[in-house]
Amino acid sequence: MLTKRVKSKLITEHQGHGKDTGSAQVQIALLTREVEELTRHLKQNPKDEHSRRGLLKMVSQRRRLLAYLKKREPGVHDKLVKKLELRK
Repeated sequence: MLTKRVKSKLITEHQGHGKDTGSAQVQIALLTREVEELTRHLKQNPKDEHSRRGLLKMVSQRRRLLAYLKKREPGVHDKLVKKLELRK
């Protein structure tokens, strides 16, 4: 789970304008951070099936948002993938 400080830092890094908190870029950045944390958790707790299911849901949500962003704004998509170090 992300702390308020980490979440607000991610939002300010990826927002398009001053009050942007829900754009695709921001959501993808937040989901990426959550996925990284859950992945670390599952390496330590391999039998935690409930968290694994949540991880799979987050990954698929992020994949859908990336597809949407690629269709709507390909340049922004490419920059975001490079910045977050995601595979295409």
